[in-house]
Amino acid sequence: MTLESASRLTEALLALALLQQSLEHLRGGRAERALFLTRMALCVAVIVGAVSPWPLVGLIGLVGLAGLSLVILQRFQGPYNGGSDRMGLLALWCLALSRLAPTPALEELFFGYLGLQLMLSYFISGGVKVVNPDWRSGRALADVFRFSAYPVSEDLRRWADRPRALLVMSWAVILFELAFPLTLLSRESLIVGLVVAGAFHLANACLFGLNRFFWTWLSVFPAVLWLQARLL
Repeated sequence: MTLESASRLTEALLALALLQQSLEHLRGGRAERALFLTRMALCVAVIVGAVSPWPLVGLIGLVGLAGLSLVILQRFQGPYNGGSDRMGLLALWCLALSRLAPTPALEELFFGYLGLQLMLSYFISGGVKVVNPDWRSGRALADVFRFSAYPVSEDLRRWADRPRALLVMSWAVILFELAFPLTLLSRESLIVGLVVAGAFHLANACLFGLNRFFWTWLSVFPAVLWLQARLL
């Protein structure tokens, strides 16, 4: 995968993710609707850049989205939806800076940094969990099912009463996240790792309604594929 193709795929997928998120705000106040309708228009500009002259359409859209993200941060006093918003912001600014970079080396650096941060997002998350006794015992996951407002079905809360299953699930998540950087060793292992990661985020979306994480993390997968090919 070339840098150009990986960048374009990441841009298109991220624009689709931001477009979906913007739909949630169309029932807000007039100022909020205007803000997110503008973001939707810029997302379309980025997507259309795949078949239109890129410098004319896509770059304007990316730079506009990056600038607009600062206005949205101010409006909501930070990334109001947590980790998925932070990853979306990171991807957006890495893409914009990569496109604006004056040299090929800097272009690769900004885009490669995005791929590296995705790898670290799994590894650090696993590191935080493995030192937490509640995660090692499965208690943390039980609390998610028992007390969290996220589950999309009340029947899912019954999983809190299955300690052995939750212990296995907890360690499966921890070990996968800690081992994820090892998938860089080969193309095949990376593809398998990304499929498992995608399935993990899809399960979280279906079970807990965390759909933003699925689309945002999926949009950054091409950056990891490019980074692995670039390193090896």
